Amino acid sequence: MQEEVEQRAVTLAINTSKMSARVLKAAISRYLAHRKEVKGRQTRAAPVKLRDKPPIKPMGKQSVKQLIGQNKGVASIEITNRNIKSFERVARKYGVDFALKKDRSGDKPRYLVFFKARDGDALTAAFKEFCAKDERHREKPSIVQTLRRMREQEAGREAPKARKKELEAR
Repeated sequence: MQEEVEQRAVTLAINTSKMSARVLKAAISRYLAHRKEVKGRQTRAAPVKLRDKPPIKPMGKQSVKQLIGQNKGVASIEITNRNIKSFERVARKYGVDFALKKDRSGDKPRYLVFFKARDGDALTAAFKEFCAKDERHREKPSIVQTLRRMREQEAGREAPKARKKELEAR
């Protein structure tokens, strides 16, 4: 299909005594007007087919209103973690339709994850993977903190004495 589109060409025959930019522009605009008219005729001939297409259902992350509008039943789970982006990646991997809502009523913001009731098993698997990733992330030491600690150790350590003697001799 892609090759057909790439290989499509238009031949435009123009009778003119002198070819100029104005003549070419006029010919191209007439051709485009002709194509527009032909497309208009085609859409008027079959307007019923365009209306019969079912609406596109949203998938993955969506608003709460869209999720409820699908009439599949909605359940929710509370998350207090700030790392929501990693949860979105895992949920997308498992194909879960969900909606995130931030609840700012308390002193700490918490997140409510709404999902379709039929996606319960997929969501539990997604949450298990999300929690496992989060635990691994917490167990690993931060590289920045490790570098700071090493810098402090280097600053506290003195240079070797033999090196000092060489510098004094010069």
